[in-house]
Amino acid sequence: MNGQWIDIAVPDGTGFTGYLSLPPAGKGPGIVLIQEIWGVNEHIRTVADQYAASGYVVLAPDLFWRLEKRVDLEYNEAGNARAFDFYGRVDTAAATHDMAAAVALLRKHANVTGKVATLGYCLGGQLAYRAAVASGADAAVCYYGGGIHQHLEIAKDVTQPILFHYASNDAHITQDVVAQVKAAFAGKPNATFFDYAGVGHGFNCWGRTAVYDQRAAALAQGRTLIFLSEHL
Repeated sequence: MNGQWIDIAVPDGTGFTGYLSLPPAGKGPGIVLIQEIWGVNEHIRTVADQYAASGYVVLAPDLFWRLEKRVDLEYNEAGNARAFDFYGRVDTAAATHDMAAAVALLRKHANVTGKVATLGYCLGGQLAYRAAVASGADAAVCYYGGGIHQHLEIAKDVTQPILFHYASNDAHITQDVVAQVKAAFAGKPNATFFDYAGVGHGFNCWGRTAVYDQRAAALAQGRTLIFLSEHL
């Protein structure tokens, strides 16, 4: 794939970087792909390339850049410890605006010919939801978005199509929390929810062998591609 790191400007005059993956045709609609807590690592770059192979211009921003640039962690004891340390220290309000800056960049990028969506996993799922409001993204996809229930005051402002994927056996995002999110979007035709029975948090990540579920991951990706094709 045609992947490279590019600069992303923020309003205060500073900036950070993101991994940009271009589709084989070179141009297409845009996706801001928001990482899990392990950084823009091999898994996230591969996911970016997967969506690029489906015809999208995909930008995976460096979420933790204010703490450390280009965090790239493995799924082992040391990597997990560092990942949760970053998770505990990240300023999610600032990160939301950073992700909105990535949306703004894609909107004016020469290779983006259509609309732009946010798409994220875990913490990235929460930020995909919040950044969709902050940026006016055209659509949003949230995989097991951790902490969305703590920001339901903005649910009324989500006017774009939004897709939620949840795992029924998620020990981090329990069913009572999922119920809160569903209640906040009850009656809103722009919100779609899919639940995946028998799988846990992180089921989409092949790098986390203890939780990865091939069938659920493939089903969720297929549903996401249908959703994106309809709204971008």
